[in-house]
Amino acid sequence: MSEIPAKATESEDPSDSARADEAGDVARAVPGDTADAATETTTDHASDDTAETTTDYASDATTDHASDGAAEATADHAADDDRDYAEAAAPGPDVDRTGETGEAGELPGDAMWQSSPPGSIYDYIKAASFSIGADGLVDQWSLRAEQIFGIPAERAVGLDPIEAFVPADRRESGQRKMAEILDGREWTGLVPFRTPAAEDAGEGSEDSGGREGLAEVYVMPTTTEHGERAAVCIVVDVRTLRTIETDLAASQAIFGQSPFGFLLIDTDLQVRRANQRFASIFGGTVDDHRGKGVHDYLPHAEAERVTAVLRRVLETGDSITDMHVTGQVPGSDERRHWSINLYRVHSGSGRPIGIAWLGTDITSRRAAAREAAAARRNLALLNEAGARIGNSLDLETTARELLDVVVPGFCDLATVDLYQGLLAGDETPPGLADGSAELRRVAFASAVSDAPFAGGPAPVAVGAVHHFPFNSPCADALRTARPQHIPADDGGLIQSTLAVPMVAHDTVVGLAQFSRTKGSEPFGERDRALAVELAARAAVCIDNARLYRREHERALILQRSLLPPGDPEASGLDIACRYLPGNAATEVGGDWFDVIELPGHRTALVVGDVMGRGLRAAVAMGELRTAVRTLALLDLEPAEVLSALDEIARGLGTPGGVQQATRTARQPRDADLSEVYLATCVYAVYDSVTRRCTFANAGHLPPVLVEPGETALMLDVPPGMPLGVGGEPFEEVEVELPEGALLALYTDGLVESRDHPLDEGLQAFVGALTDPSRPLEDVCDHVLNTLDTHHGEDDIALLMARVQGLPAESVGDWTLPREPRSVGRAREYTRAQLVAWDLEPLVDTTELLVSELVTNALRYGEGEIRLRLLLDRTLVCEVWDAGLVQPRRRRARDTDEGGRGLQLVGLLSAGWGSRRTPRGKTVWFELPLPDGETGLTDPAEALLSLF
Repeated sequence: MSEIPAKATESEDPSDSARADEAGDVARAVPGDTADAATETTTDHASDDTAETTTDYASDATTDHASDGAAEATADHAADDDRDYAEAAAPGPDVDRTGETGEAGELPGDAMWQSSPPGSIYDYIKAASFSIGADGLVDQWSLRAEQIFGIPAERAVGLDPIEAFVPADRRESGQRKMAEILDGREWTGLVPFRTPAAEDAGEGSEDSGGREGLAEVYVMPTTTEHGERAAVCIVVDVRTLRTIETDLAASQAIFGQSPFGFLLIDTDLQVRRANQRFASIFGGTVDDHRGKGVHDYLPHAEAERVTAVLRRVLETGDSITDMHVTGQVPGSDERRHWSINLYRVHSGSGRPIGIAWLGTDITSRRAAAREAAAARRNLALLNEAGARIGNSLDLETTARELLDVVVPGFCDLATVDLYQGLLAGDETPPGLADGSAELRRVAFASAVSDAPFAGGPAPVAVGAVHHFPFNSPCADALRTARPQHIPADDGGLIQSTLAVPMVAHDTVVGLAQFSRTKGSEPFGERDRALAVELAARAAVCIDNARLYRREHERALILQRSLLPPGDPEASGLDIACRYLPGNAATEVGGDWFDVIELPGHRTALVVGDVMGRGLRAAVAMGELRTAVRTLALLDLEPAEVLSALDEIARGLGTPGGVQQATRTARQPRDADLSEVYLATCVYAVYDSVTRRCTFANAGHLPPVLVEPGETALMLDVPPGMPLGVGGEPFEEVEVELPEGALLALYTDGLVESRDHPLDEGLQAFVGALTDPSRPLEDVCDHVLNTLDTHHGEDDIALLMARVQGLPAESVGDWTLPREPRSVGRAREYTRAQLVAWDLEPLVDTTELLVSELVTNALRYGEGEIRLRLLLDRTLVCEVWDAGLVQPRRRRARDTDEGGRGLQLVGLLSAGWGSRRTPRGKTVWFELPLPDGETGLTDPAEALLSLF
């Protein structure tokens, strides 16, 4: 409260009755105009030179504002502040509140004045006081006056207030008012003022003109101790009042019109004021919420947490932003969520007076956030499923990849069952109509227990074959291809289970079950849709793996069917072979090998590799292998065989064959690489009589030879171009193989992989052939175990042969002159040799056939005749001559005397034929050795059958 000068307090009580009496006395003493002037003094400020300013403001400040929007706010706030002030200014417990004032209103002697507490209304309105002596000059100047006018007391005392503060154009009327005041009249009004220039301000400086302002002045006449008239002036800065009114109106607008719940909580943590938005949510009127605490709105645990936060804000002054609070509103069981902002509120003097609470309902936002989080989680799960499922073309591995994704991210337990028929390779699994077909459990995963479904049906072990009952939800899911919810058993571990059919390309391939244990959130519609999507993705991958497995198995069957069955046998050679297909990821390749028996106890060894993978490569390999066997039976030279194969390979991708491929090659066109067949091949012909081997190579790896007592070496065979390229001839190399030597033919899968370059693989292969004297089967196993053959990147074909030449005693070789009696000599030589070999049962037949061949050589051939008998697993007879004309068997008519010799050879022998040689031709026939089981053809019956 502002101080009042001591002199002013000694004047008469300027109450309303005293002022009225005084005004009446003046009116009676001054007749006419004087009485009118006396009456006019209370409103004279409305008729002087400042009338326009004061009247306008007075009407605004005292009348109009009472009806505007700020009046209610000001009144309400003033009422609240009055109550606050009354509580703050009340005497403390040490004041004797039992004493009462006397008749004159005087306080008891032991009473004391109470100073205004910090934050009083007078701190805001800036009220000041000063007194005017009988001479019209300032004689007392308060500290508040110094703050408003900016003039210290030592300078203000002695100044004429009219001359010092009133503008020059209003000083005359001001002097009249001052005279009236000193005559004992009260006056109140608005006075524009201008502070005097500072004494030390020079002319033209910013402070030389002083500061302008507008003040509301209340002047009360007083009497000095000498009985002279004086006055006390109460001054309020009008601009400060206008600022307070504006602030109050803005504060009320923000508080009352806020779309958020707004509370003002006092230092006792009770609601002091609430806005209408808060009252509309929690019910009642605004006044109904006064005095309530957070325990009246929130559950106990949540209220305790919020109370602790409120105390911390009140103590530290640290604001709280976006604190989430959970509770319920009256009349509803729905859990609501609010975002709360808290900050401490201070008075004008800086004293904490409470906490502002601003709350926003975020229930829908939290629900949307949960929906978005669930959608992001599901999308992340689908992305993970796309990245992890289907990386393998193995059925069981793909099923386990599905469970690795869903456990525990989506469910706690999961199983995958696939139709047994599909796993066995059936196109259409039986029992799809009723869902009761046999299934095999291929995968199981659990995040909580080793038992698949504790408390449920008997668990099915992984790998076991089972079926679901017809009326079970699982069978219904398989039957309808729609997911089914399986109710949980009481007392079991499982809370909720989804049985989801695995559908790929409109075909149900199996069933996936997803289970959540008690304590987890049950499956919802979103979870059901996600489970269907996950199962569908896994089903497509499983179906792809199934189709690939089927194609791989078919290609493998085709490829194996085209390879030599069992252990091949050859004259003069000990044979061992190995074939390892690539793994399921690399598909079947085009590697092949073959052992072909040729006339004259010769053997063709073939190893090849068709470039490419899958069924297409296997089919191409089969075609080339068939072509090799056909060409080998024509007894062509190795280089000629490869040349013919090259043309065949170029014709494989053309519907018209080789000729069409040749014509098309001459025409400019875009090459279709998918129809280009390329292959590498090495073809060798071994003669067991001479132990000489002729090689021809079409872009293949070189053969490896290990001679007894020597290290392994790679034969220098010109590689040539791969089959299918064309345009280049192939070269032959003839090598004499010592007895007991080891010959190895192989494909690149044995010596090359991503981790081992070709050069390193070749050196490792050569180094592995250190002991050729071991059994060939052991040598093959040693090579495969030593080298990196488990990479699965390519097929591996390995063909090994140990040289065992035909003994000299098993060969009969004679040269016959070109004369008729050579036929008889040939029969004699044949009989003697067969008797020496203990083959008497073959003497008659052999003599007859040898006689026919030698006779043909004499009649149709040229040069001297050579007869050779070879004994190994069969008996072979060869007749050589220098003629180039090949014999041709024809069917003789019944009336023909001749032309039946070759027919007779074909009837009596197991096989016959002719081949070209460097110096002519060789005609041969072969007879099986008598073993007691195979009956020999009677020559007489054979001769009779010709007629």
